[in-house]
Amino acid sequence: MSDVLPDETRLAAEIDRLKAAHPKTRELYRDVCALLFFRYGITPTANRLYQLVRRGSMGTPTAVLGEFWAELREKSRVRIEHPDLPADLGAAAGELVATLWTRATASAETALDALRDEVEAQRVEAQQSVVAARDELGRTETALEQRTAALLAAQVEIRDLDRAQAEGHAQRQALEGELARVQAALAARDRELVEVREGFSRDLEKQREAAERAEERLRAAEKRALLEIDRERSTATKLQKELDEATRRADRKEAEHRRASDAMQTQLGDARHQAGVLQGRLDAIQGSLAKTENKAR
Repeated sequence: MSDVLPDETRLAAEIDRLKAAHPKTRELYRDVCALLFFRYGITPTANRLYQLVRRGSMGTPTAVLGEFWAELREKSRVRIEHPDLPADLGAAAGELVATLWTRATASAETALDALRDEVEAQRVEAQQSVVAARDELGRTETALEQRTAALLAAQVEIRDLDRAQAEGHAQRQALEGELARVQAALAARDRELVEVREGFSRDLEKQREAAERAEERLRAAEKRALLEIDRERSTATKLQKELDEATRRADRKEAEHRRASDAMQTQLGDARHQAGVLQGRLDAIQGSLAKTENKAR
């Protein structure tokens, strides 16, 4: 492990230096091929080149690698056909270079096929995730529409409750006005009764001879006044009971209105939050799919 780590570190440093020196992608891949093969004794493959350089598409390192092997074979052939080189040594060297080139090409094609299969599997998986996310988003949107419809219905019901509450309030005000009128009438009757009694008392002092008739008239008047007062009081008691009942109904409707409104607001907030989370997941999956397709190209 102590020998491998420094080699990897030096290799990474050399590739960084080559990246800074070569703005063109094909030239950079060609120099990395030469660096791996001649300096580090590593047979370059398209997959290995792409992992080290990370530029362009997968077709770029494959094409550059093919040119590299073709150029190497051509240069090797020139050296092999040198007139001072023995024929058997030239044949052996040519066979070695041809074998090396064939194995390297096969290895590169195998690595490229494996990478393509991996990218295709990732693309299919990402597409399936996108379809699933879209289905889930559709179900969420349907649920949100249903809850929105329920909220609108609740808002209509709330308006009806508000209208009923306003009507109850108007009815209560009318009952309160009627009660005030009755109470004023009772006070007037009480004052009238006092005046009648005082009048009869004065008449009694003045007309002793008509005391019996005056007393009878007084009793009759008091009886009528008391009956009238009892009727007015009964009416006032009935109106007060109706007013209390209307007040209780209005309070109950107001409480129901508040509970329904709070519940609907909570459901709508949850649905919007869930739709936002699902939209975020969909955006992330689509971004991953785009990156995967760029790699495949």
